[in-house]
Formats: sequence, C-alpha cells, structure tokens
Amino acid sequence: MDRYVAFLRGMNLGNRRIKNPELTAEFEDLGLLEVATFRASGNVIFGVEKKEARAKLTARVEAGLREGLGYDVPVYVRSVDEVAVIAAHEPFPAKALAASKGKLQVTMLPKKPTAAARKKVLALGSDEDRLAIEGSELYWLPSGGTIDSDLDLKTIARVLGPGTQRTMGTIEQIAAKYCG
Repeated sequence: MDRYVAFLRGMNLGNRRIKNPELTAEFEDLGLLEVATFRASGNVIFGVEKKEARAKLTARVEAGLREGLGYDVPVYVRSVDEVAVIAAHEPFPAKALAASKGKLQVTMLPKKPTAAARKKVLALGSDEDRLAIEGSELYWLPSGGTIDSDLDLKTIARVLGPGTQRTMGTIEQIAAKYCG
C-alpha cells in the first residue's frame, strides 16, 4: 500500500467548516485506506491499495471533496517519503533560524516551478523575508509574524500558482507521526 499526505487549502476558514471525523469519512468514501487527520487544518494521511498517478489521485480527491462538501478544495498530495524529506530539509542556516522571531513556513505548490519562476520569486526575498525553493515547495522565513510581513504574496501566488502553507513544525510533526 502506498501512503500519502493530502494538504488541503482553505479548510476551516470562513464558511468552510468541517470536523475531522467528517473529513475522514469523505476520504474513506473515496475508497482511501487507513485515513487519519492531523489537526483541524486540512492535513489528511491515507493509503491507496493500487498504484495511482499523483495527478489522477489529486483530481479524484478534489472531485470527491467537491461532490461531498459542495465547494472546491485545492489538494496538494505528497508521498510520506516526500513529507519526510520536506521535514528534514534545512533551507536556511541555523543562525538565521535562531535570529528570526518568525516561524519557518512551507508552501506546497501545485508543481515544481520553472527556472524563470524561481528566479522571479526568489528576487522578492530579503533579509527580512528569506525565501528558498526546493522541488515543489517554497520555504519562507519571515523575521516576525507572517501578517506583519511586507512580502508580496500575491505576486508569488501569481508566479508559482496557488499553494497551501503550513509551518515547518507542523510538517515535522506529521513526518514524525506518519512518515517514519
């Protein structure tokens, strides 16, 4: 059985309220196995019995959630091995992490950015808002709170496509619990 983590965008914000048992049931209704949720922010761990292309699996989950919940939910699927690699990645020097009052953020992107897109986005970074891209993830180390940042998130989303963001701490906790 192959295991994955689905990171859902925009869950439990505004009118999009769903409890973890309901979310688990939605995934089980899709025939997914050993479904577990982590926190109430749209992190779902699950297994598939038969090998399935990621794009097809993602489309199947998005369609099932649209049908079951009545609204679109962007889904970013990563294998448990990929989540473990993301959790172990150190995009910035330890000294920069220690000096920051902000939390390291990880944005799961819909696909690996092109070289031109990477260059354009990384140019938006600064000493106050450090940026790095590895694979299909954008790493952001704000010097303080994300709300207080002047980073142009709209331009980043326009260049890289919409993503969903988690703290590195959340990614590390998911990896420790489900990706060992």
